[in-house]
Amino acid sequence: QVQLVESGGGLVQAGGSLRLSCAASGRTFSSYSMGWFRQAPGKEREFVTTISWWGSSTAYADSVKGRFTISRDNAKNTVYLEMNSLKPEDTAVYYCAADLGGSRWPALTAAEYEYWGQGTQVTVSS
Repeated sequence: QVQLVESGGGLVQAGGSLRLSCAASGRTFSSYSMGWFRQAPGKEREFVTTISWWGSSTAYADSVKGRFTISRDNAKNTVYLEMNSLKPEDTAVYYCAADLGGSRWPALTAAEYEYWGQGTQVTVSS
């Protein structure tokens, strides 16, 4: 079992920045890849970014490439999402997720992640 708790969401103006954190517990954090997804009202959950368990490989959705950065601190059992140049279309509930199965890299679909946090709201005003 893995427990995930996100924090850091909030309201920000367009062009601003936010940093999300996701604290993990329950399994050896350094042994599995982590991802961030988001879900806007009326839309399906979509992939944002993922980072490998070894920490040196990342993948991003085209919509956030160059603006968002994922990182992890295995000593703190935490994954981060640094979001810059935020746009109103980034407004969504953001979820972190754990990929324990590791069937492929990168894992880009929600179905490939076994554990999820409760989500944190990010609202970008225009």
